[in-house]
Amino acid sequence: MSQVVLQAKSRQGRGSADARRVRRIGRIPAVLYGKSGASLSIDLDGREFVNSVKNISESTIVKVEVEGKSYDAFVKDAQRNIVNGSILHVDFYEVEGGRLLRARVSVHIHGTPVGVREGGVLENPLHEIEVECYPKDLPERLDVDISELKVNQSLHVRDIPLAEGVKLLSGADQVVALVKYAKAEAVKEDEAAAAAVPGAVSGAAPAAGAAVPAGGTAAPSGGEKK
Repeated sequence: MSQVVLQAKSRQGRGSADARRVRRIGRIPAVLYGKSGASLSIDLDGREFVNSVKNISESTIVKVEVEGKSYDAFVKDAQRNIVNGSILHVDFYEVEGGRLLRARVSVHIHGTPVGVREGGVLENPLHEIEVECYPKDLPERLDVDISELKVNQSLHVRDIPLAEGVKLLSGADQVVALVKYAKAEAVKEDEAAAAAVPGAVSGAAPAAGAAVPAGGTAAPSGGEKK
């Protein structure tokens, strides 16, 4: 995917009145926060911004061009109108080319696990991981194939392949995806296991006075009366 390039204009005005003026002409007010701590007020073409950033994430570096100057930056926040969903304001954070950065990268799983085809249920508790690298090495997203996962198998953070120069910061043992039996299936298995034990009755309590050995079945009551 080629880098997204956004054309912006420097904005002198500040405050809510100026922001409303900018929106009325179809542009979006924004702020570009520089690596040195300084900030630059800008505005963007609303339609261009919406169309350009449809498929980017927080870890995607875009290029913002402001009147002859170019900045590599993250789209850190896009405030939306809660009624119609239109974008009201955007915050950009500039990244420095030769300096390590930390970022959260989205993890996208794909494929239908073997375990799901056998009746299992897929769970996907983790959707992003944190990494450290130089901006040039930062992946936009991580695609992971889970088609080989069987029932009772898990994919962990440590199993995700990372490119050279990308260091993992998230816990390696965190589960990204797992396949397990559906609850109903697990109950059936427990009942089948109980039925396989001679003399066992699922859910029945041992007779009064009977000892229960480690195996779980009640010991025979006394012998024949003489």
